[in-house]
Amino acid sequence: MGKLIRCITNDGAVMATCVDTTDVVNKAEGYHKTSAVITAALGRLLTAASMMGNMLKTEDGSLTLRVMGEGPAGTLVAVSDSHGNVRGYATNPVVELPLNSKGKLDVGGAVGAGTLVVIKDLGMKEPYVGQIPLTSGEIAEDITAYYAVSEQIPTVCALGVLVNPDLTVNAAGGFIIQLLPGALESDIVKLEESIKDLESVTKMLSDGKTPEDILKLALKKFEYEVLYTEEVSYECKCSRDRTEKAIAGLSVEDLQEMVDDGKGAEVVCHFCNERYNFSVDELKKIISKKV
Repeated sequence: MGKLIRCITNDGAVMATCVDTTDVVNKAEGYHKTSAVITAALGRLLTAASMMGNMLKTEDGSLTLRVMGEGPAGTLVAVSDSHGNVRGYATNPVVELPLNSKGKLDVGGAVGAGTLVVIKDLGMKEPYVGQIPLTSGEIAEDITAYYAVSEQIPTVCALGVLVNPDLTVNAAGGFIIQLLPGALESDIVKLEESIKDLESVTKMLSDGKTPEDILKLALKKFEYEVLYTEEVSYECKCSRDRTEKAIAGLSVEDLQEMVDDGKGAEVVCHFCNERYNFSVDELKKIISKKV
């Protein structure tokens, strides 16, 4: 399980969320067998989605981040519920690239130019959809740009995934710090001073620091209170019943074509690779309920 903590400064100027997603990203890698650079890219997106989903004010809400890049990674998707539990996938789970100029995994090169789409489903008639061009493809910078452009919220976002030589995840996590309405110029200065010497998120996590420790460092110039802590996990919501309902949504003509083919149907979940098979007789029963 991962751990998420959210807090607010006593003067109401700054809201901050930090999460350790090491177990979450490890589970994603186990499902999708991603190469190192895709583990890093998808892990960062899952981490951002966990924190952003947790910020939703609707209990049954959900948040989807979709990175549609022109690089070899293709499209990356991460979905979070309002508690910060996430699931996701990459259309191309295995991409091999040289390290970038800083000697790190080239997430920006794997993602390339493209678009970040943010979908917030708050249970209303239509979901909120925000879209911006990717700033760098490194994910954290793109999340920061999204908040600045689409929601006009000054934001600091840091994300990191450290991958072991055997492709398991050594550490993963991140934080999002936002200035709230009414924040003063002095609050901006204090925040800048607080975060300017911070080590990378993965370095802090690898050294044994908890999300509480990281926020204590990031907000060292402020007095703050913890609003709550929460366990988060990689949580796929697929099931045979849900899959059957999806198949039932197909037209009678499409279902009949599968029956005539004589092979039945197989549905594979994007998020966990679970396979659901439906026989010809089962498809006939679904058709009978529709006519």
